[in-house]
Amino acid sequence: MARIELHFPEDQYYYSTHLTVRVTDINSANHLANDSMISMISEARARFLFDAGIEGMKDAHTSIIVTDLATTYRAEAYARDQLCFEVGIMDFNKYGGDIIFRITRPADGALIAMAKSGFVFFDYEAKKVVPMPPAFRAKFPGVNSVA
Repeated sequence: MARIELHFPEDQYYYSTHLTVRVTDINSANHLANDSMISMISEARARFLFDAGIEGMKDAHTSIIVTDLATTYRAEAYARDQLCFEVGIMDFNKYGGDIIFRITRPADGALIAMAKSGFVFFDYEAKKVVPMPPAFRAKFPGVNSVA
């Protein structure tokens, strides 16, 4: 299987948050487990979307739904490590785009992982994909769009 490589433009990061690796996030090899990293990415995404006002759209029964996730691991992280999750958004299309992540350990500057999560807007009442609300798109005028 070909390995994926994730590289993102520096100007597409809009948010950062810190999360601490818990003892319960550690696997039998004594480093951050894959499933725990995915949970931490999900938490960072939720914080970013809250900050971007996505919670305010719930009255319209519209939110996002994740379509895919790609993650590349570059270094190990250990219990009690403080990790910085830089979160961005790019490649808008009619229905959604990509949320990107760069995960580092500020203590030594190590790049721990890169990730990309595709998303679309979804009307949970109608149970269907819907176009991206203009108000959301307007929050990120520098995002590059794709056809």
